[in-house]
Amino acid sequence: MDTNVGLMDQKVRIGLGAVAGLLSLTVLAQAQGMISEMVPLPEIASPVLGVVAIALLATGYYRKCGLYSALGMNTSE
Repeated sequence: MDTNVGLMDQKVRIGLGAVAGLLSLTVLAQAQGMISEMVPLPEIASPVLGVVAIALLATGYYRKCGLYSALGMNTSE
């Protein structure tokens, strides 16, 4: 698979991935009682946000997106 994620797209993906990862960890810490309730999200949000974070960080780092390939999109041009 060729590179199909542009530089701006890469920066946005990495930024959103970092935010999603931090939110995931915050929800997990709340569920464990380690911190007071700061973010009103259910416990199930932690693993979902974790998977989203990993996907965004991976596609941003490698600059390859399977969905973009399937749709014929390319933001790296």
